[in-house]
Amino acid sequence: MESLTLKQANQIIEGALARARAENFKPMGIAVVDDGGNLKAFVREDGASMFRFEIARGKAWGSVGMGASSRVLAQRAKDNPNFYVTLAASADGRFLPQTGAVLILSPDGRVLGAAGASGGSGDEDELICIAGIESAGLKAG
Repeated sequence: MESLTLKQANQIIEGALARARAENFKPMGIAVVDDGGNLKAFVREDGASMFRFEIARGKAWGSVGMGASSRVLAQRAKDNPNFYVTLAASADGRFLPQTGAVLILSPDGRVLGAAGASGGSGDEDELICIAGIESAGLKAG
């Protein structure tokens, strides 16, 4: 059974950073978690404001935990706010259903983990995560 490697996690971060710099986005924090929600790698760019780690990890952790991108989770939270507030409380604040994280999929579509970013708009965060995942030869979901 294939699992996310540290090398892949670092490639995802490097690819995400390259896209963020190419787009001239604000300084980012990027977290990569494995399929169990365990942190594999994190980076906080120089000049990134506080809470980048907590937000990026919360987006990624929630994404892998619920098996969907954080964009999908944000929409679900709008449709069922009580459940998502309770879920966030039950997760000790580690769950953040806000756009900016996507699943990391193996070439055959199996969930390996998730990447989450914080620093730009949710759309910008999501864009760099997708770019990072694809730069590592994996699929974003």
